[in-house]
Amino acid sequence: MDPIHILFVSMDGLITDIAWCTVKEGHDVKYYIKDPEEKEVGDGFVPKTDDWEKEVDWADLIVFDNILGFGTKAKALREKGKFVIGGTPYTDRLEDDRAFGQEELKSAGIHIIPYQNFTSFDDAIQFVKDNPGKYVLKPSGRAQSIKGLLFVGEEDDGKDLLQVLEDYKKAWANKISSFQLQKRVTGVEVAVGAFFNGNSFIYPININFEHKKLFPGELGPSTNEMGTTMFWSRPNKIFDATLKKFESKLAEEKYVGYIDINCIVNSNGIYPLEWTARFGYPTILIQQEGITTPISEFFYQIAQGQTPSFKVKNGFQIGVKIVVPPFPFKDKQTFEVKSKDSIILFKKPVEGVHIEDVKLVNDEWVITGTSGGVLLVTASGQTMKQAISSVYNKIKNILIPNMYFRRDIGERWFEDSDRLHTWGYIREL
Repeated sequence: MDPIHILFVSMDGLITDIAWCTVKEGHDVKYYIKDPEEKEVGDGFVPKTDDWEKEVDWADLIVFDNILGFGTKAKALREKGKFVIGGTPYTDRLEDDRAFGQEELKSAGIHIIPYQNFTSFDDAIQFVKDNPGKYVLKPSGRAQSIKGLLFVGEEDDGKDLLQVLEDYKKAWANKISSFQLQKRVTGVEVAVGAFFNGNSFIYPININFEHKKLFPGELGPSTNEMGTTMFWSRPNKIFDATLKKFESKLAEEKYVGYIDINCIVNSNGIYPLEWTARFGYPTILIQQEGITTPISEFFYQIAQGQTPSFKVKNGFQIGVKIVVPPFPFKDKQTFEVKSKDSIILFKKPVEGVHIEDVKLVNDEWVITGTSGGVLLVTASGQTMKQAISSVYNKIKNILIPNMYFRRDIGERWFEDSDRLHTWGYIREL
């Protein structure tokens, strides 16, 4: 593919590694990061711009990352004839407005888990007192990006949730304007996703398993992710029962990009939990590990409405996130004392290392940004066991002061896969 001009538009630098990849593939790239505290992310790796809208005419391809609310601009650019990876007002709302996303699933004939929406903590507290049980508390809108606020109830009488609601009422009432309480259902948590070219889904699809808790054994506070395992597949029962039902609607919207539904499945059925109508992070970086087609070529073709030859690796992919203090929390003082400007060292060259909050200074990889999310290390294997072994062998060669990561990513696959196969959900159709 001949070099093209690619413009990346990001809220906080999450798509840095993909932008860097397209640079290495030989393209002219400009990269905009909106958040002023994240402006240094990717410096030295990717050329930057301070005003992405001035670069629209220059760009052959425009790629939006996870900016909910930018669907209106992405759609307008497509209508003007630009080739764009990004959302629409409708797909933004699927994720941003949890109630709307659930009702759209219900309208498509998909079983959903009972839920209630609230704008008042007092109302929610009274609801749980009147209807004791296990619930999952999910902030809506911008607050849902603060993953530590999601709470999964464990007590049958709901007393743990009542305590959390009281705490949030005191500490978060000014930032959480609306939230959802969803009945908790047990089973295997699995996400199904696929790329869409404005007209139809691109096969194969992706099946992935997130590990969101900070500590091994799914303990501790929730994070955006500490690691994920995945594999590529032909359509299966989960896909046909969920995403496939939205193909005509997404075509009507001319949506272009990746879209994902996270589900709980058990012997009784498939229960969608939430939408991700954009790239997932670090999902897209682990997907890149399994995609053998050049990512810039693939993006350019689907933005043009083409159905490219989409080549992926057999077997499994895994990604493990390496973080530093204060991750997953925001504490500027701790970050500046413990982590900011620390140098990332390698005992020997390591393949499959993807940058997050990193900049390049005098040929050294240096930690920047504010989040403490530093690297994502990926590997592939013909078996999950091989992929797990490979990724942790790579991590042994990385040295960062105060770094930490989960050592059990992928281990639950062996039990989960048995159950999914027994229930018939992941066999290719």
